[in-house]
Amino acid sequence: MTAFTIEGFRYEKVPGCEGVELSVAVAGTGPALVLLHGFPQTHFMWRTVARELAADHTVIVPDLRGYGSSDKPVESSPATYSKRTMARDILAVAASFGFDSFGLVGHDRGALVGVRAALDHPSAVRYLGILDVLPTADTWDVLRGVDAKVAWHLYLMAQPTGLPERMIRAVAPEFFASFLDAWDPDGSTFTPDVRQHYIDSSVGAVDSIVADYRATAGIDLEMDLQDRAAGKQLVMPVGVISQDWGSQLGFDAASLWRVWARDSTYESIDAGHFMAEATPKEIAHFITRLSERDKA
Repeated sequence: MTAFTIEGFRYEKVPGCEGVELSVAVAGTGPALVLLHGFPQTHFMWRTVARELAADHTVIVPDLRGYGSSDKPVESSPATYSKRTMARDILAVAASFGFDSFGLVGHDRGALVGVRAALDHPSAVRYLGILDVLPTADTWDVLRGVDAKVAWHLYLMAQPTGLPERMIRAVAPEFFASFLDAWDPDGSTFTPDVRQHYIDSSVGAVDSIVADYRATAGIDLEMDLQDRAAGKQLVMPVGVISQDWGSQLGFDAASLWRVWARDSTYESIDAGHFMAEATPKEIAHFITRLSERDKA
């Protein structure tokens, strides 16, 4: 084991789908709760929240395919890193621990996997927690004009296979560090060793990370648009907690989420993008409140 493991959790390599294995941390007893990380992080971002919630949940914390210590399959088709495929990984992981239903909470990229899992497998996802992201279709809709420069990396990694990977590999440590620094401007969230862990993990996963983002501009967007046109809904309890970046880009995040989940709750938090690490007690309480809605 490396230093970047969650204290008190055991680690297993667990089959996902299509022969991919995910590195998974698990601990606790009780109903299952799956926590999915964001970019440019690994499962380690949940270390404090996961330990607190393991008191009354079986907490399952994987590295997503393409990230951390999980397998990084070559992008053989757009589906390789589609959120539909990544969601199927998560259902397979939960089933391997004996759970056919579970609470699901994701941050950033992990939240997009969570949304797709909940849309495709509503009987499996008991409740859905979403940290600081919009559905794929809405993300592209709100990025307009010069303000869209805040999401410049989305456009870079949306380009066809080859050029973005070569460009990022040329300055990979600086590329990934730029997000950790820009989204944590006072530098208070990460210790130097944790910051370096996220950089090193991402540098070793350039191709798969780009493939994940490329899917967001292609196959994932197509799925979201089809579901939105059909009026498909998230039918389980849904809670969203986010920075108020909608006020900067001119949209109302709570209203956008109600299109997808009429009974969703929305909370704004002054914690920056890396909120699970900056304010773990607040995020643990957010998840606890959400799980209580499932019991009601």
